[in-house]
Amino acid sequence: MSQTYLPDGHIVQAKAVELPDFATRFVNLAAADFGAEVLNCSDQWFAAAERMLQSAPPVFVVGKFDDHGKWMDGWETRRKRYEGYDYAVVKLGLPGVIRGVDIDTSHFTGNFPPAASLEACRCEGMPSENTKWQTIVPSVALQGDSHCFTAVDDNREWTHVRLNIYPDGGVARLRVYGLPKVDWRALPQDELYETSAVANGGRIVAVSNAHYGVPFRLNMPGRGVNMGDGWETARRRVPGNEWCIIELGCRTQVEKIEVDTAHFKGNYPDSISIQAADVTFGTDESLPTQAMFWQTLLPQQKTEMDKQHFYGQADLNDIGAVTHVKLNIHPDGGVSRLRIWGRPSEA
Repeated sequence: MSQTYLPDGHIVQAKAVELPDFATRFVNLAAADFGAEVLNCSDQWFAAAERMLQSAPPVFVVGKFDDHGKWMDGWETRRKRYEGYDYAVVKLGLPGVIRGVDIDTSHFTGNFPPAASLEACRCEGMPSENTKWQTIVPSVALQGDSHCFTAVDDNREWTHVRLNIYPDGGVARLRVYGLPKVDWRALPQDELYETSAVANGGRIVAVSNAHYGVPFRLNMPGRGVNMGDGWETARRRVPGNEWCIIELGCRTQVEKIEVDTAHFKGNYPDSISIQAADVTFGTDESLPTQAMFWQTLLPQQKTEMDKQHFYGQADLNDIGAVTHVKLNIHPDGGVSRLRIWGRPSEA
């Protein structure tokens, strides 16, 4: 058993799972947390399809039964006794470009589907019988009680997916990792937007340390619900400080920043500072090195426990529009949320 960090921010004691690159770099567009929902499905006799969109890791409850049989944390259909297969249509909570998929059959051992595929479409409202679905994950073999990670190389934007299982069975979780897309040109340009928000395309790129809490919660909506809902480092025992780099959803002229230490009381940072840059070259792997020399957007500020800290234009250095920010915490500690507001700016 080991501690596994899931991309949606949850930490679970479970067997070790080696996550592919797309599952650590991108957000789950099909998470119920973002409003994803099952619009229709062919069958859900044993377990409701909506369960497979939950962010929490699936659980197995020994001896728990309901009117339909053994209770399972996922979607489970009846044993098919005729030709065909089962499917579920899911409206993505965050429409966007899909980079990878996880079809998770955790705890389904004698009742998992032998194979599955995933289709996608882009449409307004409910898909109809005339909707044209595109296959983004061709049929793949599944195993019981395991993850089926599949990378997707497709730059089209999607609003819905359809999971097909052949011919029947149970899926614990469906995770559709990708990058939310916003048409910034269609929005009023004189308003402030939270361009760091995951719903607006904000993305955690790199972090120096994430011993207690993963950084993937930093740009999630709402305030943290507890100390586990945020980013927390180990206690630093050497000189220096910890940091986290976020790519903004668009090039932004920053005007307002929030650093929230909600629930962090004996372990909040002594102070914070923020660097930023307009990055037009390099890779995710090179950004930590590049970021050492970025300009200072917000000079070092003392912080307090369990508090929302707000900084306006008077607190910020005018360094022009930026695409990436680096939150420095001195020397270590925990931060619940980081929010960057500004105006979209063309290059």
